[in-house]
Amino acid sequence: MGCGRVGSTVAGRLDADGHDVTIIDLDTQAFRRLPGSFGGERLRGSGIDDRTLVAAGVREADAFIALTQGDNRNLMASQMAKHLFNVETVVTRVYDPLRAELYGRLGLRTFSPTRISADLAIDALLGRS
Repeated sequence: MGCGRVGSTVAGRLDADGHDVTIIDLDTQAFRRLPGSFGGERLRGSGIDDRTLVAAGVREADAFIALTQGDNRNLMASQMAKHLFNVETVVTRVYDPLRAELYGRLGLRTFSPTRISADLAIDALLGRS
């Protein structure tokens, strides 16, 4: 879910590796970011709408990843995928490091670009990169 710079890159790579990919975004113009070779499905809709998730194939999905700009949307859609549709692997981008940690303890695989960027900045500053 989310066809921004990161989402479109992830979708393109997974598709190129032979995975069946459906990408969801509210803005159909976002799909222009996908590589020309992208063979997966494009679905306009909200990942926090259960009908959209069902149309995307969440019931058969092995994995779900939420990569929108909104922590709340990412967390809600991921909770739905994991707890309502029993998707085994759910990954969620959460900008707020404290929320990422909290939801990680609740069973979601989370990552925080804020924390990752801070770590990289400190490593670069201290010459550890």
